[in-house]
Amino acid sequence: MIIQFGDKVIELIEGDITECDGEAIVNAANNHFWMGGGVAGAIKRAGGKSIEDEAMRSGPKPVGEAVITGGGSLKAKYVIHAAVMGQDLETDSSIILAATMSSLRLAESRRIKSVAFPALGTGVGGFPLSEAAEIMIGAAASFLETSSALRRVTFVLFGDEAYNAFRNKISGLKK
Repeated sequence: MIIQFGDKVIELIEGDITECDGEAIVNAANNHFWMGGGVAGAIKRAGGKSIEDEAMRSGPKPVGEAVITGGGSLKAKYVIHAAVMGQDLETDSSIILAATMSSLRLAESRRIKSVAFPALGTGVGGFPLSEAAEIMIGAAASFLETSSALRRVTFVLFGDEAYNAFRNKISGLKK
């Protein structure tokens, strides 16, 4: 599903974020940036341990912030690590919003044109999918209004439940 905003796009796809060939993908990270399970583990397995090593050299950071690394052997050139939880592995709506915005600002500052997000905080963090969808889609739509570099935000959602939660929220953006 694609929603067009002039020359900018928000897109939803169901699939594996490690297969994305856009410029950057986002990792749902902890604030120390070690990559264990969930999205982080999948990225580490697909792209190599060098991604984790580089990310960990940038940490720890406050929860809600983001750092960028190379993409290792992924198709994506960069991985943006959004610290969506601390060592307690808990998150909330304000953290998901802050981590999403930090990731978008970091992409913009690096002149990245396309970035792909997973559903932040909904795996290990246990945050409800529909609430994450509302926060993240709203943040992306708002950010794209003034973005000069970023042109495409893709939400790559693993499984029907995640895809449907985001599809239901993005439907409200159609004009």
